[in-house]
Amino acid sequence: MVKIVAISDTHTHENFPIPDGDILLHSGDISYRGTFAEMNRAMRWLGSLPHKHKVFICGNHDWLGETDPLLMKELAEENGVIYLDDSGVDLMGLKIWGSPVQPEFCAWAFNRKRGAEIARHWAKIPDDIQVLITHGPPMGILDKLEDGMAVGCEELRKRVDQLQSLRLHSFGHIHCAAGEYTDLKGKLFVNAAVCTEEYQPLQKAHIINL
Repeated sequence: MVKIVAISDTHTHENFPIPDGDILLHSGDISYRGTFAEMNRAMRWLGSLPHKHKVFICGNHDWLGETDPLLMKELAEENGVIYLDDSGVDLMGLKIWGSPVQPEFCAWAFNRKRGAEIARHWAKIPDDIQVLITHGPPMGILDKLEDGMAVGCEELRKRVDQLQSLRLHSFGHIHCAAGEYTDLKGKLFVNAAVCTEEYQPLQKAHIINL
């Protein structure tokens, strides 16, 4: 049994409850503006947490990951954080894949056009992965804004439905849709956003045992 702790959208906040576990997943938006100073501090904080493995992807606020991906990776590795950018890692018997891209949203980082452009990123996801980390949600799953509009990615939903080995998909981005959902095939989806719409860290971290 592997104890996974999932968080997302912490937006520079560090003082909130994070349960201990074997693997910590952070699904992006660890910063406000993604400056070097913000990301440097964020990686130091993430690296200081007690979990055996810390896995991080950027989100749309984390600009350094898009403007200087090599520097972003260096900051993570210097602090013992596993940084994924359309890439994967095997940890404790689990195949994990992470991608920061999401459909176009207010000219922020890692925006991709809906349709063929973003589908090229999802096509890179190996068929045999068991844990998927993205910043944004798939269409129709924990992706509704406060007005009820679903804004998840259609192409990501198609790819997720194809992944027969998938057991956990962790994401964030839509703060007000935080929660968990299990589909009919037993795939667990977690919107792990910690911050509320007011950017306050009041939503819980999620614990998943795989």
